[in-house]
Amino acid sequence: MSEPTNGRIPEIRLRTLYALIVIMLLIFTGRLIYLQVFEYDAYIDQARDNRMDEVSLPAPRGVIYDRNNSLLVRNIPSFRVTITPALLPDSQAEVEAIYLRISELTGVPIDQKGPPAAPCVPGRGIRQLVLEGDTNSPYDAWPVACDVDEDVARILREEQIDMPGVEVTAIPIRDYTTGGLTSALIGYLGPIPAVLQDYYEEQGFRTDRDKIGYAGIEVGYNGLYQEILAGRNGLKSVEQDVAGQVLREVGEFSQPTPGSSLRLTIDTRLQSIARTALEIRMDFIQRSAGLERAPLGVVIAMNPQTGEILAMVSLPTYENNRFARFIPQDYYQELEQDDRGNPLTNHAIASEFPPGSTFKLVTATGALNSGVITPEQELFDPGRITIENKYFPTDPGKAKDFVCWKEDGHGDVDFVHGIAYSCNVYFYKIGGGYQDEVPGDGLGVDGINLYAPALGYGAPLGIDLPGEENGLIPDRDWKRINLGENWSTGDTYNTVVGQGFVSATPLQVLTSVATLANGGKVMWPHIVQETLDGEGNIIERYEPCILWDIADGVITPLDEIAADCPSMPDALVDVVRESRRETFNASPDVDIRPEVIDLVQEGMRLVVEDPDGTANGYANLESISSAGKTGTGEFCDQVVYDRGLCKPGEWPTHSWYAAYAPYENPEIAVIAFVYYGGEGAVTAGPIVKQVLDAYFELKSIDIARAQ
Repeated sequence: MSEPTNGRIPEIRLRTLYALIVIMLLIFTGRLIYLQVFEYDAYIDQARDNRMDEVSLPAPRGVIYDRNNSLLVRNIPSFRVTITPALLPDSQAEVEAIYLRISELTGVPIDQKGPPAAPCVPGRGIRQLVLEGDTNSPYDAWPVACDVDEDVARILREEQIDMPGVEVTAIPIRDYTTGGLTSALIGYLGPIPAVLQDYYEEQGFRTDRDKIGYAGIEVGYNGLYQEILAGRNGLKSVEQDVAGQVLREVGEFSQPTPGSSLRLTIDTRLQSIARTALEIRMDFIQRSAGLERAPLGVVIAMNPQTGEILAMVSLPTYENNRFARFIPQDYYQELEQDDRGNPLTNHAIASEFPPGSTFKLVTATGALNSGVITPEQELFDPGRITIENKYFPTDPGKAKDFVCWKEDGHGDVDFVHGIAYSCNVYFYKIGGGYQDEVPGDGLGVDGINLYAPALGYGAPLGIDLPGEENGLIPDRDWKRINLGENWSTGDTYNTVVGQGFVSATPLQVLTSVATLANGGKVMWPHIVQETLDGEGNIIERYEPCILWDIADGVITPLDEIAADCPSMPDALVDVVRESRRETFNASPDVDIRPEVIDLVQEGMRLVVEDPDGTANGYANLESISSAGKTGTGEFCDQVVYDRGLCKPGEWPTHSWYAAYAPYENPEIAVIAFVYYGGEGAVTAGPIVKQVLDAYFELKSIDIARAQ
């Protein structure tokens, strides 16, 4: 048995305890020294970060004018009622009175339970919005009513003194003064998407507040005009307490840099006239046809000497003012699900259609320039020619008929009248060859693939809008790769008249006509004329420039495309250069003789002035000379196929007409396209005539005012 300790703790235990205490003190002391000495700077920085915050100051977005300084897009105040939960009265009765007063004036319910959403999206009551704010950041001002009427905002501002925590603020929103008239061109703004969040945060944007361009000029090609219009946000530092209440501003802050403004090449007056002409004609065609047709049409007006777009109408369209505050889900889905008209698509540049007989200008230019035909040589059009199948030459069942739109034919036709009458048989023969009249393959598919890209087909032209499509000029390799078949003479016959696999955007068709009108210069098509500062001073002017010249006698290497376009954005130069690299065999310049262009122009003049010209009586101007080309493009897409309208020999047709004036010195080129519009001259011709008449009338008015 151990001896009693008389209640005393053994010395070994005391020593052990003291040792543990000393060790703990050393540990705590060492840790304290480490934190306060060695980690001092890091924790000071953390403490400073906790009480300091950087507040982003929004930059005013630039506005947009038309060429006559009419304001197309401006910033207007939208009044918003906010509540700071931490600043509300302690009395619940007073809080309820505040809720009731705001609800009476704004119409926002006091109680309405709904899922959390972005600010200003309907579906939640005032109480729920304040509770959400109190839970997340009680010293932040939380919106409870947005887009408040100005009179209501004024009343609430007067009563703010009796409603602690309530504030009425004005935030800038976009006001599109011309709405749907220019929405396909202007576009709209939307919230920063998650996939671009990191990029825009690096640029100083706040993803929960700032908006970016989603379409049209508001974004530009590859964000070109988004950067110009947006400016750069400012930044200031504030000191705050643990609850997030701002105590004071500290240090220096950077002022926001306002966005630059844009002046467009568009004349809003001409835009309005073009839209009205298109709508009236489309409505007439639909009523006279007795069946519903997709309400899809395009009008583009361009200065052929500069490439400036004077008007660009795409129907159907949408109302971009409905997207100014937030994007309504139901309206957006309605637009997106309209697969007949696709209102969110700018059909002038982003939709591809068979160009029909407007494409015959390519065939005519190429055949005459390459010596397939002479201007005086006449070819006989009996109304129908038959192409034998070379594998079964004695089997009439294997042969295929190619017909002219005029059943009994045009008889003997020379070059300029082939264009004037839009004689199918004439173009079949010069484009694909025919017996002894045009030996060999005529211009052939290889010739088409040389001249069509040179006139602007088959690849983007570098317009400064997003969404431009390529179009398609098929060749042997394309058919073999995509259809697994060899190219046939019938394919060539279809191609040379703008049918078969050929597709083009309305802008490409217009560019081909404008190029021939100005003597062979393919101009850069553009919408923006100038960039302006806040005082209206010109920062940069987008000068007209020649992408390439098909008649200057110089072969232009691909790398030198747009070399003389210093004001053309580099991104667009690269687009044109790279896309054309894929479509040109060797060069964008096929060295077309000036006399060839002169004869093509003469044929286009006869389209309007010859009694048998395809546009005579439909597109003649009273006092101004003009020239043009009609087109009636057969098609069979899913819309008409589902309705059983794709019948052999009776396919539905699109309407085209492109023209320029004056004939001697062109100032304007216009194209009209109507989906399922029937004959080009009948439907599209009067539209172009109205736009041309309006242009010269407006010009006379402007000259008279200037005197």
